[in-house]
Amino acid sequence: MNPKIQAVSKTDIRNLTLEELQKYLQSIGEKSFRAGQIFEWIYKKGVWSFDRMRNLPAPLCERLSQDFDLDPLAIARKQVAKDGTTKFLFDLCDHEKVETVLIPTATRTTVCISSQAGCKFGCKFCASGIGGWKRNLTTAEILTQILHVKEEAENHKKPLSHIVCMGTGESFDNYENLLKALRIVNDERGINIGARRITISTVGLVPKIMQFAKENFQIELAISLHGYNDESRNKLMPVNKKYPFTELMNACREYIKMTHRQITFEYILIKDVTCTEEAARELAKNLKGMICKLNLIPYNPVQEFPHKPPTHEEMLQFQNRLKELGIHATLRTPRGRDIAAACGQLRHAS
Repeated sequence: MNPKIQAVSKTDIRNLTLEELQKYLQSIGEKSFRAGQIFEWIYKKGVWSFDRMRNLPAPLCERLSQDFDLDPLAIARKQVAKDGTTKFLFDLCDHEKVETVLIPTATRTTVCISSQAGCKFGCKFCASGIGGWKRNLTTAEILTQILHVKEEAENHKKPLSHIVCMGTGESFDNYENLLKALRIVNDERGINIGARRITISTVGLVPKIMQFAKENFQIELAISLHGYNDESRNKLMPVNKKYPFTELMNACREYIKMTHRQITFEYILIKDVTCTEEAARELAKNLKGMICKLNLIPYNPVQEFPHKPPTHEEMLQFQNRLKELGIHATLRTPRGRDIAAACGQLRHAS
C-alpha cells in the first residue's frame, strides 16, 4: 500500500479489557481506578463520547479522545418484524456490513450477534456464507453491536438479558476476539450479563471445542449439528469433511466429561432431507446417554436454496418420534422470518 494514502486510525477503547485500560492509565500517569469509571460510562450508562464522562477530569477526557475511538456503529437499516423482532444492518468503518437481531419475548430479551463479516463455511441452507468471508470482527465491533441493542431494549423498557452468538460468521473462527468481548460482557464492571445467559454456537470446529472446554467459562455451548450422520451432514455442511460426524460427537462427549455441562444441539428441519424416520433413528442412536438439549429449527427460506420446511404436522410427528426413541426435543418457533431475521437468514450484505 502507498504510505501516502494509508489511513492511520486510533484504537477503539472497547478493544481493551479493564486490566488493559488500567495499564494504559498508569502509563500516562493517571490513577488506575479511573478505568472502572470509564467502563461504567461505556457499558452501563451507554455513552458514545468521552466528553460525556462527567466524573473524569477534562484533561483526561481530552487525552482519551486523542488516543482512542468511542464511536457508535452506523445503522444502515433497521427493520421491525410483526412479532417485534428488530434487525439492524450495521455499516462498519471499512463499509463491510453485518446484521444483528433483537429478539424480545415475554420472559427474556435476547441479542443475536455476528462475529464475522461473511462466513467461510458455506452451509447449504444458510444465507450467511453465500457472499463468502470478508474478515473477523474486532472485539470492539462485537461489543458495539451489543451496546446498540442494549440501548434499543432499554428504550422499550425490556432490558437486555441474553446473548446468542448465532449471527453471521463462525464464532470459533474468531475465537480470541469473541472470547475477549464476552468476558467484558460477563464482567460485573462491564455489561454484567451472567455467563449462563450467553450462548456460543459453532458448526463443529473440534479443536476449538476442546480449547473452549479448558476456559473455565460457564458460557453455554451450542453445536450446529443439522445432520444425523456423515452422509447427511456432508450434503449440508462442508465442514463435516474436515471434522466428521463421529469425531464431532466424540469431542462433544469429551467436552461434557471435562466441563460437567450440557450441550445444546441445533438441528434444522428440511422437508424430506432431515425430517425423516431414518434421521430420527440415527439422532436417537447418536445422542442417547449424552447430557444435552436438542432444538429443532424449522428451515427458514433462503432464495438461493431449493429447500422447503416440513409441514407443522410433519415436524410434530418428528418430535414425537424422537420422544418415543428416548430423546426430548424442543420445536423452536421462528422469529422475525418476515424481515429475514430468523435462523439461517442473516447474511453479509454489500
